[in-house]
Amino acid sequence: MKSGHAAHNTTPAEAADEFTFRLYVTMGTPSSSRAIANTRRLCEEHLSGRYRLDVYNIADHIERATADEVIASPTLVRATPLPKRRFIGDLSNSPGIASALGASAAPGGLGAEKA
Repeated sequence: MKSGHAAHNTTPAEAADEFTFRLYVTMGTPSSSRAIANTRRLCEEHLSGRYRLDVYNIADHIERATADEVIASPTLVRATPLPKRRFIGDLSNSPGIASALGASAAPGGLGAEKA
């Protein structure tokens, strides 16, 4: 399974502000279902129109999961912007995850506090 929400056609400057996430799940498990819903909600709340989310079933994408050093399911990988970050679990601690990703309450969402 692969799904995503790609940002609109972007210019190179806008692409630099875009976030790319890969969510690795084991399809059919409750924690994976929660992770998918929580990740989508988090991205829409903080990055609406500025993110790409790909959802992969680990069983179907073993090589990709190995390349991303996934050791548990579900795992969210922030591929861009660098550095790459990994979050394990159903992502139900949205404020903690948002904070770890660099989210702020200010307009602009994730990464807004960078100078």
